[in-house]
Amino acid sequence: MDKENEILNEIGEYSYESFDFDELEEVLQSQLKEEMAELDFLEAEKETIGSPDSLGETIKNVIWEQFTNQIGVASGEDFIKENNGLKLDLSNEAHIQTTENFENGKIASHNTKIDYQKRYDNWQDNFQKDESGNIVTHTTRSGKTEATLVKGARKPFDKGRPSGSVEKHTDMDHTVSASEIIRDPEANAHMTKEEQITFANSEPNLNEMDSSLNRSKGDKSTTEWLDNPNAKGQKPDEIFDISKEDDKRMRQKDDEAREEYKKQKKEAEKKSEKAGKQSQKEEAFRITGKALRAAVMQLLAELVKEIIRKLVKWFKSAQRSLDSLVSNIKDAITSFVGKMKTHLINAGNSVITTIATSIIGPVVGTVKKVWTLLKQGWKSLKEAVNYIKSPENKEKPIGRLLLETGKIITAGLSATGAIVLGEVIEKGLMTIPVLAINIPLLGSLANILGIFMGATVSGIIGAIAINLIEKAIEKQRKAEIVGAKIEKNNKVLAIQSEIIHLNEEKLGYTKGQVKSSIKQRHEQAAAYIEESVSRIFDDEVEQKRNQEDFEEMNALLDGLLD
Repeated sequence: MDKENEILNEIGEYSYESFDFDELEEVLQSQLKEEMAELDFLEAEKETIGSPDSLGETIKNVIWEQFTNQIGVASGEDFIKENNGLKLDLSNEAHIQTTENFENGKIASHNTKIDYQKRYDNWQDNFQKDESGNIVTHTTRSGKTEATLVKGARKPFDKGRPSGSVEKHTDMDHTVSASEIIRDPEANAHMTKEEQITFANSEPNLNEMDSSLNRSKGDKSTTEWLDNPNAKGQKPDEIFDISKEDDKRMRQKDDEAREEYKKQKKEAEKKSEKAGKQSQKEEAFRITGKALRAAVMQLLAELVKEIIRKLVKWFKSAQRSLDSLVSNIKDAITSFVGKMKTHLINAGNSVITTIATSIIGPVVGTVKKVWTLLKQGWKSLKEAVNYIKSPENKEKPIGRLLLETGKIITAGLSATGAIVLGEVIEKGLMTIPVLAINIPLLGSLANILGIFMGATVSGIIGAIAINLIEKAIEKQRKAEIVGAKIEKNNKVLAIQSEIIHLNEEKLGYTKGQVKSSIKQRHEQAAAYIEESVSRIFDDEVEQKRNQEDFEEMNALLDGLLD
């Protein structure tokens, strides 16, 4: 460690304007808003780029893949012969077979443990083909489209199947049918034919059932058979005497068989992945078979891990400034150069210092220039964002997008075109004799270090840029959510205001109705009183007149009596 510190001190300090990463985010945020609409697909990569740890793992893998691929281009005929006629390819797709790739005919051709091409060809032989070579399909009664099997495709599965009972009139049914297993790309990618047959005829998958029921079921799944009518529109429970208990038992058996089927497929997939990783290691060993090659690759692997570890730590730190980023990169490179002296080359401290300077100078200079470029704002990311937005690039792995983003931004440093950082480092190191010696199948140490550091710096810059873009998207989404909430609240307030106004209008109308009703009742009462008074008055006049007539008659009678 003391020697490494001495080297750092001798290298000296590089002048640059230091400012915070958070400040850089704010500068770019306002200029990126209009470009966010077409970057929605990055949301799906949140788990890959959304945290420093996952971003670090992604960039580490893509740096190593880029480096080994570039080394592979330079591999000689000797390696290609030793590698089964194939150029170096340590990517996952070349060694680890996925179900999706298998189904689409994309084979992990570098895998030396399992012959996936043979598996794929054997799988395809099970299907009927038309004149153009396309698989013939048909539609089941449940509306599902499935591939049509050739005659005899099920024969290997039926050959070892236990029989039912003649006395009981039963057959042994494959709960998960042989046809379903034959059509299943996951089973055919990861399970051998023997493993498929063994499962098909295992106790968890066999179900003894009435022969007539078995013939009715055919190669359909239990649920598809029970739930869908036949050509006459009748379901099995309408044709056969299937009790609720039998129905429940058969469905439960189907669930248990499928659970076991799923388990065995997952176990087989893990074996495939393990075999692929072993194949990767062996191919890597073929190019690093000698002690010197192995030592170089081991040190480079440790270097990329150390750089990414420090980058992740920097992303997580409270103060993400340029000087702290440069300091972390310098520490990692200096440690690597110190290990080179211990494990690879016999050189004095002055030579080691020169090596460190030749690497750190261009690397730090490039990072410093990129940082300054990013500070200028949106223009620095425009080409990178356009690349990411391009329809033909949206399907590329996020790691590849990340590395290409770094390359595009780095290319913007030169008015005349891309600065090839690897070549700059290589030229500087080639002046040191011990690094100019050629290593079989790898090239010179100067060339190797140039290629490796070029990929590494592109990865670091890509990680910073992608992180900036991802943060900008996140802030934009949050702003949109807040804006949507405000707009929603304003709509609610507007509706509430309308309701209040409506209630006021309703209250005024009600008051008017009440006043009108009271006035009408008052008028009716007045008329009634007037009429009553008039009637009373008329009754008094009539009564008086009648009294007078009575008195007059009474007087006449009194006169007659006298």
